[in-house]
Amino acid sequence: MRLINLVPVGTKIDFMRFRKVAAVLSLVLIACSAGLFFTKGLNFGIDFRGGILMEVRTQGPADISRLRSTLNGLALGEVQLQEFGQPSDVLIRIERQAGGEKGQQAAINKAKAALGDEVNYRRTEFVGPKVGGELIEAGVTAVLLAMAAMLVYIWFRFEWQFGVGAVAALLHDVALTIGVFALLGLEFNLSTVAAILTIAGYSINDTVVVYDRVRENLRKFKQMSLNDLLNLSINGTLSRTLLTSVTTLIALGALYFFGGEVIKGFSFAMIWGVIVGTYSSIFIAVPLLVYMNLRRTGLIVGEETEDAPTGNPVDQG
Repeated sequence: MRLINLVPVGTKIDFMRFRKVAAVLSLVLIACSAGLFFTKGLNFGIDFRGGILMEVRTQGPADISRLRSTLNGLALGEVQLQEFGQPSDVLIRIERQAGGEKGQQAAINKAKAALGDEVNYRRTEFVGPKVGGELIEAGVTAVLLAMAAMLVYIWFRFEWQFGVGAVAALLHDVALTIGVFALLGLEFNLSTVAAILTIAGYSINDTVVVYDRVRENLRKFKQMSLNDLLNLSINGTLSRTLLTSVTTLIALGALYFFGGEVIKGFSFAMIWGVIVGTYSSIFIAVPLLVYMNLRRTGLIVGEETEDAPTGNPVDQG
């Protein structure tokens, strides 16, 4: 069976040559993302800002487009509709209205009058800003705990240097994802948090593949300079990395263009995350090993290492 290679076998691209340019570019992008976050801020969705939740059931399969058009004409602000469970079940989210409880009740009455008797109202409730704040806190906690768990995993599987490099790449991906959402004013909701966690898993998987090749080559080429060895490792996994990224992007592209409004934010976050995750695995996670006093002795277990410098850092070229 013939294997698919997106890059020629034996490719020798000098990725390490661009590590300083990539580092500067990434730092600038992270700084811009932080600036956008603290100045412009994120466009939090109903999940975080609070709002009205209405669960309705139609007589037959719900016409989401018609229901959305009806509710959007009421000037109630942001309205989200999501089919769940049966095709006739629809969850309606309406942004929090001014005027406190009376304002929310007025909006509910307005929506019910517009929808009429064609739907059965199964649940109506108001999500306050306190709940939204708790969701923000829970989302941040979930991302931080996931990163901490990944750091521990990489630390035990490889060495602490690899763990630091992997988490630095993850922080880079998360920061740039938040930055692009702030820049474009896209809605940031629980689906986006789920996308960020998925991006973290994708990115760490990509990084582990390259790190595993680095560890293998450290055992195999004990006298090779670290720069050459890292280049060899990246080139050796480049075809696999690009093939995985391209096929994932094809699937995400289909979701983005044909998956409907409900999943569009999630799909965009994933597309962006795959792109920056692939970049960070190559230009962030691996080059950082050069600056962290990486040693061969901790990676070679049960092997004789007389020809490797004992207790000395690998030549950094």
